[in-house]
Amino acid sequence: MGQVVKAYFDWQLSGDDEWLRQWWPSLKKALEFAWVPGGWDADRDGVFEGVQHNTYDVEFYGPNPMCGIHYLGALRAGEEMARAAGDPDAAAEYRKLFEQGRQWIDANLFNGEYYVQQIRGVPRDQIAAGLIAGMGAEDTAHPDYQIGDGCLADQLVGQHVAEYAGLGPLVSEEHIRKTMQSVYRYNYRRSLAEHDSVERTYALNDEAGLLVCDYGKGKRPQVPFPYSSEVWTGFEYLAASLMMAYGMVKEGVEIVESARRRYDGEKRNPWDETECGPHYVRAMSAWATIPALSGFRYQGPRKQLTVAPRMKGPMQSFWSTGTGWGSFTLGPAKFSLAVLFGKLPLEVVELPAGAAPTSVRVAGRAVAHTMQRGRVHFQEPVDLLEGQQIAIQL
Repeated sequence: MGQVVKAYFDWQLSGDDEWLRQWWPSLKKALEFAWVPGGWDADRDGVFEGVQHNTYDVEFYGPNPMCGIHYLGALRAGEEMARAAGDPDAAAEYRKLFEQGRQWIDANLFNGEYYVQQIRGVPRDQIAAGLIAGMGAEDTAHPDYQIGDGCLADQLVGQHVAEYAGLGPLVSEEHIRKTMQSVYRYNYRRSLAEHDSVERTYALNDEAGLLVCDYGKGKRPQVPFPYSSEVWTGFEYLAASLMMAYGMVKEGVEIVESARRRYDGEKRNPWDETECGPHYVRAMSAWATIPALSGFRYQGPRKQLTVAPRMKGPMQSFWSTGTGWGSFTLGPAKFSLAVLFGKLPLEVVELPAGAAPTSVRVAGRAVAHTMQRGRVHFQEPVDLLEGQQIAIQL
């Protein structure tokens, strides 16, 4: 499901409609694999009840936030791509399932503080082929290795990918905020000196870290899922970026700082945040903190740039899209963006609420534009090329 959202994000970053039309049949087939008999959402109600193999090297049985909200993200991404690819029937179907699923998850999995799992065993002969990888529960009707009532650090991973893809909230915004507050309250430890982990050790002693799962509020299964007591930087950055996006900038920055102190060049290699081996790719979720703080978003099909920082005061940041990268600065009197590689096609620029552009220059020359609902609309499309800059006086 995450790959469906990734495809949507790639389309947004590139603005390549032909690429989308070429790949839409395959993307549609991938999304609708969820509906196979004995599969994840075999009854097509927008909720994953089936057997869900996952990053913990086991299968989760029954509705849970990690896989279920990922599915919601795929349905929303599928809806947008289907509409753009000329498939309105699929778009309508995905939207219906999305609405059903989000309402059910908010009503049935949110416990007032965070989302939990409903464990539902499935007889082995009712599970679709290929959904069990072999490392999970032997008794599928009464499965071990589940989340249960635990507060999972990556329970909103689906919201995480939807956030940087620009798909908006997949479940209740209030519940998202409460969940991230709970992850900070229950999973974050400023010291691990009193924390017991019988699994792999990536953080220890007086170091701070975010636990993969905490059962401080809920009942811990007799045999919980593997790695539940570990600390992974990939999840720390994921949680931190969501905190930043939902009003917890201070807490998000604290978690990032804790992770980087562990990899300070003396205790550990600062270029190798180990997890199940060296140079593990999950740590690249750290990049999500950049758009989370800078508020940079590019919608390639519309050629629209939006900058809405979540930090107060002047700022400078890196940006990247599917066609180029560079840096931008935003202050009280001016916004400027430079292309250091590639190009950036633009038709619309949206700045933070209250910004009032007085002049717009591209590569040093004034360009004709209009203002509509606080957005700068160029009268002619602009291709900002490598070495060029756009400057907007405020």
